[in-house]
Amino acid sequence: MCLILFAYQTIPGVRLQLAANRDELFARPTQPAGWWADHPDILAGRDLLAGGTWLGVSRSGRFAAITNFRDPASRRDDAPSRGDLVGDFLLGTETPAAYIKRISPGMSRYNGFSLLLGNATALWFLSNRGNEAFEIPPGVHGLSNHLLNEPWPKVVRGTAEIGRAHV
Repeated sequence: MCLILFAYQTIPGVRLQLAANRDELFARPTQPAGWWADHPDILAGRDLLAGGTWLGVSRSGRFAAITNFRDPASRRDDAPSRGDLVGDFLLGTETPAAYIKRISPGMSRYNGFSLLLGNATALWFLSNRGNEAFEIPPGVHGLSNHLLNEPWPKVVRGTAEIGRAHV
């Protein structure tokens, strides 16, 4: 399962510190993180099946990451790629809140996801399971294959370790 652990505005002068892993089917082809040839302002890995990404940053200071929401019973084979949400945000200029407002009406088309979106002034969370969208407060947070800070053992352990390092 994917895991994203991050400290947001916990150290003066450091906006975001992040550690993440992506678990995917080994047979799914991916490209490691690098500057995209077709969009040279984007630094991200790439899903070579659908073209999107799971985590990336832009030269303009935009950040986005996504995890699948664990809900195998509701998975649809005809759903659009969730990785497109990350790439679209990184390529755009909208604030995280404006992007969320624009995409929210179509969220049900996608398989379950939880999405982090940030720029120089804000960091937001959105999930199409539970329909949660909110600005993330400063602190240490964790995201796996559910909602932000869901108390799964690896989220609890990871945020506790990062929290100890930031006191």
